[in-house]
Amino acid sequence: MNILDSSGWLAYFTDESNAQYFLTPLNDPASLIVPAITIYEVFKVILRESTENDAFQAAIAMQKGTVVDLTASLAMAASRLSIDCNLPMTDSIILATAHQFNATIWTQDSHFENIHNVKYFPKK
Repeated sequence: MNILDSSGWLAYFTDESNAQYFLTPLNDPASLIVPAITIYEVFKVILRESTENDAFQAAIAMQKGTVVDLTASLAMAASRLSIDCNLPMTDSIILATAHQFNATIWTQDSHFENIHNVKYFPKK
């Protein structure tokens, strides 16, 4: 199972130089877990920087994976990870979701750089 964090999705949608690194999980939507919070973040950025239509198209594409909502138990697990790993809220929710599904996180977010089961690609 795989999770792209918001930075990976945005790299892909904006065709950044790191976009190529995120094609492997994107080409296997059956193994793609999508924390709902990543849809929020990606939709917000694209809406702010492009058009509403582009934001909706991105959200639709993201829903080809399995969308995971934030539950109470996931929120509590994320809170613990936030404290233990000194992560911002969104990153801790993504990490808690990855733990729940035994998924690998694909990212260019430096907050994840030294965390187990993360494929980190420094932003160019």
